Amino acid sequence: MTILLVTTPQGREGDGILELEWALGKVRVRGTDWKGVLLAETPLSKGEALERLRDFETQAIQRVVPLDIIVPAKREEIEGAVLQLAGKIDGTFAVRAKVRGNKKLSQRELEIGLGSLVVERFGLKVNLSDPDYTLVVEVFGKKAGIGLVRRGEFLRFEVVD
Repeated sequence: MTILLVTTPQGREGDGILELEWALGKVRVRGTDWKGVLLAETPLSKGEALERLRDFETQAIQRVVPLDIIVPAKREEIEGAVLQLAGKIDGTFAVRAKVRGNKKLSQRELEIGLGSLVVERFGLKVNLSDPDYTLVVEVFGKKAGIGLVRRGEFLRFEVVD
């Protein structure tokens, strides 16, 4: 099962859902409490899902971020998931966090703290400008999506209103 965090312009979530259904075929898309933020689950592999979306001519999808796991938005849960994924890193890395609707977690503290934890545990090199891998932490309220994303797996599209 592949989990994708998908962003659309506010008010265009319905168009984004339709485009995900057209591009991926079998997909389950849920809205979140945040405008323009969708969660999609598909039985396709991450590579296949990203390839289909990369080749799709979108009018509503802005960003696609592949996630590996959803955990409760608690620091120890997030740390455990990040360490589990960091063991697969072969090269340089960076940590990128986005926090929505959670006052207990700070984006900056997550990025620095998780990065330090991974360096201590695995001795990996940090590269903030062009990492081989990015550990993504997307917090939305009481849940956090964690992903290990290789260079080129983030999808960004220009959406014209």
